[in-house]
Amino acid sequence: MARKTPDDLRSARWFAPDDLRSMGHRSRAMQMGWSGEDWDGKPVIAIINTWSDLSPCHHHLRDRAEWVKRGILQAGGTPVEMPVHSFSEQFLKPTSMLYRNMGALEVEETLRAHPIDGAVLMGGCDKSTPALVMGALSAGLPFVFLPAGAMLRGNYAGEKLGSGTDVWKYWDERRAGTIGKEEWDGVQGGIARSYGTCMTMGTASTMMSIAEGFGLTLPGASAIPAPDASHKRMAAACGRRAVEMVWEDLTPDKIVTWAATRNAVTVAMATGCSTNAIIHLIAMARRAGIPLTLDHLDSIGRTTPVLANIRPSGKEYLMEDFFYAGGLPALMKELGDRLDLTARTVSGKTLGEDISGAVNYNSDVIRSLSNPVYHEGSLAVLKGNLAPDGAVIKPAAMDPKFQTHRGPAIVADSYAEMKAIINDESYPMTPDHVLVLRNAGPLGGPGMPEWGMIPMPKALLKHGIRDMVRLSDARMSGTSYGACILHVAPEAYIGGPLALIETGDMIELDVPNRILNVAVSEADLAERRARWTAPAPRYERGYGQMFIQHVEQADKGCDFDFLRTDFGAPVPEPEIN
Repeated sequence: MARKTPDDLRSARWFAPDDLRSMGHRSRAMQMGWSGEDWDGKPVIAIINTWSDLSPCHHHLRDRAEWVKRGILQAGGTPVEMPVHSFSEQFLKPTSMLYRNMGALEVEETLRAHPIDGAVLMGGCDKSTPALVMGALSAGLPFVFLPAGAMLRGNYAGEKLGSGTDVWKYWDERRAGTIGKEEWDGVQGGIARSYGTCMTMGTASTMMSIAEGFGLTLPGASAIPAPDASHKRMAAACGRRAVEMVWEDLTPDKIVTWAATRNAVTVAMATGCSTNAIIHLIAMARRAGIPLTLDHLDSIGRTTPVLANIRPSGKEYLMEDFFYAGGLPALMKELGDRLDLTARTVSGKTLGEDISGAVNYNSDVIRSLSNPVYHEGSLAVLKGNLAPDGAVIKPAAMDPKFQTHRGPAIVADSYAEMKAIINDESYPMTPDHVLVLRNAGPLGGPGMPEWGMIPMPKALLKHGIRDMVRLSDARMSGTSYGACILHVAPEAYIGGPLALIETGDMIELDVPNRILNVAVSEADLAERRARWTAPAPRYERGYGQMFIQHVEQADKGCDFDFLRTDFGAPVPEPEIN
C-alpha cells in the first residue's frame, strides 16, 4: 500500500498554500503559540475528548489526553484536543440515549470541519462509544478508539459489588424489608470506588468490547481498568498509532467490513453483552454501509455461547478479574475460528496476528467453548403479533422457568403509573402476571429511557419472589437482569401492537422458539386500533423536535434517518453468515 506524503495530508489544505486564506490559518495558529514546525508536513491528530466534571466514567480523560498527546508527539504528529458532549449516563435526563445521535453528529462535523488528518476517540460510558464511532465512521478519517476503562471492583462488608447489578439486587432487598438504611448507605459508599465505567459487563464494557471486536482499538485496550498504569501507556500508544494510520491511509472503511461486523457481534454475544448492544451495533454497522439486522444478530447469538463469567450474565466476576484473566484477546483466542481472523484492525495487522500471543490465565473467568457460562449467546430476538419488527430478551440473565410462559398482562401507559402499581402492596397480582409498560420507546420516552427492568412489585418481593416477566418498548441498563422483554417494535407511541393490549390479555412468551404474542384475535386488535388515538408530540422545538422527526425505531438502531450511509439510496443485502 502506498504511503501518504506530506503533500497528501488533509491539514495541508489549510496550512500549505501561499494564499490569503492559508495565511490567515497560519497566523491564527501562531496566535496560539504554534510555529511552522507544528504544521509543516506533520499529521494533525484530533483528540476527541468526552471528559466533563459531570461524567464520573470519564473523569480521568482530561489526564489521559496528555498521555495521548505525548504519543502523538513521539510519533511526529501535532495533537489538538477537541471537546465533545460528555454523555453523562448518571446525570442526563430524560436519558442519555436521547443525545447519542447529537453526539455522533458533533463528532462527525468536528472532524470534517477542522484541519484534521486523524483522530483518537476517548470515551466508554454507555452511549459515548457508539456516538464516537458512528460520527468518526461517517467522517471517514483514520481513527483509533481509546476505551475509558472500567472502575475498580466495589466492596461492602467484605462482599464484592458490581455497579448497577448489585444496586438492583440490594434495592429489591431494601423494598422487601430484609435490609435497612445502614446497609443501603454502605452499598452506596462502596459500589463506585474510582473513576471509570461500570465494572460489570454492562453497556459500557459491552460497547468497549465491541469496539475491540470491530478492530477499532489496539489489542487488549477494552479491558484495562481505568486507574491502572497500563491505561496511561495505552493512551500514549493510541496517539502514536493514530499518526502511523494517517501515513498508511488506514481509513475506517478498510476496517469495518462485514467480517469485522460479524466479529463484533460474536464478541458481544460471547461476553454476555448488554441488551443495548443490539441497538448500537445496528446503528454503528449501518454508518459503515453494513445493513446489519435483528435476524443477523439472532442467528449469531444462537450459535455463540457466553464465555465471559462476568456479572450480570455470570455469577461471580467483574471487569478487573476479566483483565487479569487475559481480557478480550484471551476470550477471542477461545472463540478461535468462530471469528474471521483475517479481518484487519487499527493495529495494521490482522485480528489473528493481534491475538496470537493471548493467554487465558483463568479458565473460570474466561470459559472455553466446551464449558460455557450459557450455551447460547447473551441475547435473543423475539417476534410475533405483539412485536412484528422484533423485541429483545437476555436469556442468560433471567430465571430459566420464564423462557416459556403464558400470563395475564398488567398494563401501564407511563412509568409513573407503573411505579404506583408496583409499590401498591394490595394490587392483585401473582408471579404469573406480565407487567407491561408502554409509551417508553424512541419517540414515546422520549429517547427510549432505561425503564425496561421494571422493579419487582413490593407484594411479590415480600413473598421471596425475585423475577417475573416484564415487557416494554423501553431499554434497560446493561447491568440489569431478569425476564425483561425490551425494545418492542414498532413502539406503542406510534401505534404499534403494544398500544392495543389491555390488562388481562394473555401474553405468550417462547424464548427457545423466539415467539412473542398476545392472545387476541386479529379482528379484536383491528377494532381496538380503530379506537386508538395518537398521543401529542413530546417536543415542539429545538433538538427534541429534530429528534422526533427523524429518529428510527429500535430495530433500525435509533439513528437519524438522514445520517445513515444509505440515506436516499438502497444498500445491498449480502449475507453476514
